[in-house]
Amino acid sequence: MRAEVFIALVFSLPIASAQTDWPTYGHDSASTRFSPLKQIDSANVSKLTRAWTFHMSQGAAPAAPAPGGRAGGRGPRGSEATPIVAGGVMYMPTPYNRVIALEPETGKLIWEYRIDGANATMRGVEYWPGDKQSPPQILFGTTDGRLMALNAKTGKPVPGFGNEGSVNMKAGIDNGFETGQFSLSSPPKVYKNVIITGARVQESPSLGFSGDTRGWDVHTGKLLWQFHSVPRPGEDGAETWEGESWQKRSGTNVWGLISVDEELGLVYLPYGSPTYDFYGADRKGANLYGNCLVAVDAVTGKLKWYFQAIHHDTWDYDLEAAPVLFDWVHDGKKIPALAEVSKVGFVYVLDRRNGKPIFGMEERPVPKGDVPGEQYWPTEPWPVKPPPLARMSFKPEDFAKVTPEHEKVCRDLYEIEGLHNDGPFTRYGTTGSIVFPGTLGASNWHGASYNPELGYLFVNVLELADIGKVSRQPEGSKVAYTRNGFARFWNADKFWPCQSPPWGEMVAVNLQTGDIAWKVPLGIIEELEAKGIHGTGAPNIGGSIATAGGLVFIGATNDHYFRAFDAKTGRVVWETKLEAGAYATPMTYQGKDGRQYVVVSAAGGSYYDRTSGDSVIAFALADTASGAR
Repeated sequence: MRAEVFIALVFSLPIASAQTDWPTYGHDSASTRFSPLKQIDSANVSKLTRAWTFHMSQGAAPAAPAPGGRAGGRGPRGSEATPIVAGGVMYMPTPYNRVIALEPETGKLIWEYRIDGANATMRGVEYWPGDKQSPPQILFGTTDGRLMALNAKTGKPVPGFGNEGSVNMKAGIDNGFETGQFSLSSPPKVYKNVIITGARVQESPSLGFSGDTRGWDVHTGKLLWQFHSVPRPGEDGAETWEGESWQKRSGTNVWGLISVDEELGLVYLPYGSPTYDFYGADRKGANLYGNCLVAVDAVTGKLKWYFQAIHHDTWDYDLEAAPVLFDWVHDGKKIPALAEVSKVGFVYVLDRRNGKPIFGMEERPVPKGDVPGEQYWPTEPWPVKPPPLARMSFKPEDFAKVTPEHEKVCRDLYEIEGLHNDGPFTRYGTTGSIVFPGTLGASNWHGASYNPELGYLFVNVLELADIGKVSRQPEGSKVAYTRNGFARFWNADKFWPCQSPPWGEMVAVNLQTGDIAWKVPLGIIEELEAKGIHGTGAPNIGGSIATAGGLVFIGATNDHYFRAFDAKTGRVVWETKLEAGAYATPMTYQGKDGRQYVVVSAAGGSYYDRTSGDSVIAFALADTASGAR
């Protein structure tokens, strides 16, 4: 691609005005996770050193378990939080019932807000800059179903917002149930004066609290609009639910992250699957807006378009990553586009004005299952480009042979469970299946980052299958058939997948052509490295960021390393081992001292890691760092 096209891409992005800050989860409303800072680059990144460390558990009081949240007490608790920096202050939630503000140059605590009986949104908070009516605010959800607004300067609740800074989000979505799970697991998004919130609801049983998306007035907390994720009779999409199966349906929720096109005034909502995830005989039909990317008017909540990635999901293949907004240049014409990564390993590249595929889309036949009463959808959407980023099938010759002991564990699992795989989109049936990718997905909530100068999308990929089958439940059960557990296709003692490596990869996709630019292993298995077995990659979860310095930063792997890749080539140019795994997306900003900092939460305790921590760690160049604290 020519240099002038690169420049056009850079200046066409809706990058936040505060170029030196990181004012929202994805850096900007387009969720590019791209910083224009370039003090740190591929030539000097090797000089990065720890500048400061903040321990999230410091000062934490013992607490009872929070509803829908993590256990109480002072002990280590995992965190997927990405801090934000706005107006010279860092803000983030901790898993210790607090939201905190830090001095971004030193990690010194400025203020903390203790949440009574609950935790804050686990992945981050949102910043609103304020106006003549209201001061700047920090917005977040809680594990007990509240939407809260704090004064960004003082950390005190905003009196005019709801009831003394708190809105009960359970009202209007309970579907007639007196109790039920509802919270936010990801930060809200603000467009002008509208707060847009998703929902974290139950995965089983089928009926329960609604997963509707809503818009709220940032000044008062008043409900402005509510988009029915399961359409009601007379609404678009109602015909995709047979009979009365739409009633009181749970799931179909945006538990992940949201993007906003500030020019078009559209908000892009990635929806998860309807409940129950693995059995749909009680919800025959395509089940809109389950597993859809939906665009609605950010001010009114009115539907503009939708794209369904999975029809009638029985795999738990949620959409949950924030779509990355970018401009696609074709024949000299600039087309507003987006890229949505997915659990199944596809990257859906769409025109963000209307949802039409940029590179084409095919409906391909997929295997049928054998669960009685189920109405399997015969096809699923398959992008013409880019190619799948992860493995989608398994054959016996694919067993890993990294050690004889590991191979035996996996072959025994295969034979004892009587497992089989029917290729892409293998079903969970009445006999044991190997399903690639598994419910953790090739990608998950962390999604992708994007460098507009290269036109590259960066995705960390997990190569891990689930195994299981669907079994009949006793008469009178709330769900007739359920999946037997959430087992993985791996050696559970070591967290090593059963198929041949690589088990984790970093992939760069050229979004202008739809081709893979580069693909390299992500992470190492130290035990295998010691045996001379290299290039295995490692299980990973947590996202990347890209910078104008030509770098991609990512933790994510269960080897506990934090790395920087050269954005052009995929070469690792810096790495450091942390005290625990960094299963969160990092961020970067320029402090008031002129230094560029890179920060990541390292709290460990993921799906494949028994080590816990509580650190928020900042790195800067050695000749500018102020020393570890």
